[in-house]
Parts: sequence; C-alpha cells; structure tokens
Amino acid sequence: MVQIVLFDGFDPLDVIAPFEVLSAGSDAAGGALAVELVAAEGAREVVSGTRGLTLRATARLDPDRPGYVVVPGASGPTTGDPDQGAVTIPVLLARFAESAAAPLLLAALRNTAVTVAAVCGGSLALAMAGLIEGRHAVTHVLGMDVLDATGVHAVPARVVDDGDLISAGGVTSGLDLGLHILEREFGPRVAHAVETLFEYERRGIVWRNAGRTPITI
Repeated sequence: MVQIVLFDGFDPLDVIAPFEVLSAGSDAAGGALAVELVAAEGAREVVSGTRGLTLRATARLDPDRPGYVVVPGASGPTTGDPDQGAVTIPVLLARFAESAAAPLLLAALRNTAVTVAAVCGGSLALAMAGLIEGRHAVTHVLGMDVLDATGVHAVPARVVDDGDLISAGGVTSGLDLGLHILEREFGPRVAHAVETLFEYERRGIVWRNAGRTPITI
C-alpha cells in the first residue's frame, strides 16, 4: 500500500509523478501495489499551491497500514514577507509540519512496517516537525541549507535511501522516487518496464549510507 499525503498548498507534480509511476508499476506487477491519495483530516478536496488545482483525498492517512507513506512538497512563491501575508513555500511547509499530519507521520516513522518517503520540500516538512533529526535526506536544492540546519544530514543526491526513510530532490525527482520504490518492491525488471513506458531514464545514483567513504581529492 502506498499512501500519498495531500495538504493545503501541496505541489501537484510531487504527487502526480510518483502516483503515476507507482500505479503503472502496480499494473506491471499484477496489481500488487495499491496507491491512494490521503489527508490527515480524512477524505476531502485539497487545493494545491499551483493555480488552485485540486485533488481529492479519498481516505485518512493511516500510519498503521504497512507499506509506504509519501509526503510531497509545497508549491507557491519562494520570496515574500510572511509578516505581510505572503504565503510562501516555507510558510506552507511549516503549516503542514504543525498540522494534524505531524503525529500521524511520527507514528508512521515508528512503525517498522512502514517506509516514509518524501519528494522535494516534503523532507523539509518532516524536518520542521522534528521527525527526522540525525537522518540522511535530500530536498530541493534551494532548501538544502535549511534541511541541514534542522539537524538532518543533507545529502546532495537525486534520491537518498536511508532505510525506512527515502527522499528525493526537486519536483521531477518524484519520478525517480517512484521508480526506486518499484525496484525495492518488485526488482529491476518491473522498474525498467515502467521507465520504458514513461520514456524516462532515471537520473543519478541512489545514495545509501553504505560502502567505502570516498577520499577527498
């Protein structure tokens, strides 16, 4: 089961890219993976941060369901004074981090049967909520310094696999995140079949905290 979490101001591509990849992967694996849009508040219409585009969450986020929970980032202005009413991406992520989603995501992270995944600013939201301190993660290039300042080990990679926490960089990296999840679940042939169907080649090496430490030259 994959639960993709919607919240007010979410980035549509952070949601749709992994949703389509994982849905196609489920088809390629004989329907072995259910993919659902959820929200902390339960079933509702959720307005994105891009031109009012709206998607419907069909259920409440359930941290007890085994599988994956995918947290997208936000869409909106990157500059502006919040004190003057500017609803910037950091404001949207902070609101999400302080919402009813935070305790549910904490429960998901504590559940050994769940892997939490984040796209773009989703990892920043987790960090702002104090949920991933000391873990390895990546976010959009513009948020890497902020991620590092929260106590997260910010890794400048396309996808970072930290066991039960997976994260991906900027918005299009949701495609890479979805393909990596497919490879983890079903192996490279299913992932490659979806990669071929989408006419998209994964970018970069999936970073893991394993192997030799490189010598700085």
